[in-house]
Amino acid sequence: MLKELKKDNLACRIYATRKEMGEAAAKDIYETIMKLLETKETLNMIFAAAPSQNDVLASLLEKKDIPWERINAFHMDEYIGLPKTAPQGFGNFLKAAIFDKVPFKSVNLIDCSATDVEAECARYTKLLQDNPVDIVCLGIGENGHIAFNDPGVADFNDTKLIKPAQLDLVCRQQQVNDGCFKALDEVPETALTLTIPALCAGKYMFCVVPAPTKAAAVTATMTGPITDQCPATILRKHDNAILYCDADSGKNLL
Repeated sequence: MLKELKKDNLACRIYATRKEMGEAAAKDIYETIMKLLETKETLNMIFAAAPSQNDVLASLLEKKDIPWERINAFHMDEYIGLPKTAPQGFGNFLKAAIFDKVPFKSVNLIDCSATDVEAECARYTKLLQDNPVDIVCLGIGENGHIAFNDPGVADFNDTKLIKPAQLDLVCRQQQVNDGCFKALDEVPETALTLTIPALCAGKYMFCVVPAPTKAAAVTATMTGPITDQCPATILRKHDNAILYCDADSGKNLL
């Protein structure tokens, strides 16, 4: 670890490389899973889908003694209108990265092809209500978003658990920067997203944020005011949240 700092409740740990960052986050997630399963029969985990999560997900898969069959998996956001087989679909990303590689008790996907968005939100809301979240594995967007709660969409006091969201230009361009789409006009303009309260209801939050493109968002998260204009700042109010960075994303804090 290059440096550890804290702002309000949020611990931030900066590592030299993405690999070290992912391994450290996976170790903490693993230990939390095993500790919780000492007293709970099953756990509920929410996973982010993005290239930024590749290192931590790969490291988690190396923990061969995790009893995945006692864990229900959820994902936190999904584009509206993509075909079910689209490789850019976040559910498909997570299937390839982890959901199809270990025997979860259940995998609960948001349906990107749902024609009745309101009904899909109601269905997923009930799943979340019936399965209170234990662990959230998330990232931070270039505009400071968590899930698809962009500035202007994020509401720290949202009454909903999942909702349709209009994606801002910075968020959509990030999908191109990450190599998920070839051009901006290919990126959907709307998505379904778990809300800020839905994410923060998780008992433990592990936020993994590598790459130089995330440096400004990491800096704002750790040094700026707590505001929905940088939605990730809400992590500073959570009792059990940790932010993991590499030397590129954390460079302004070193």
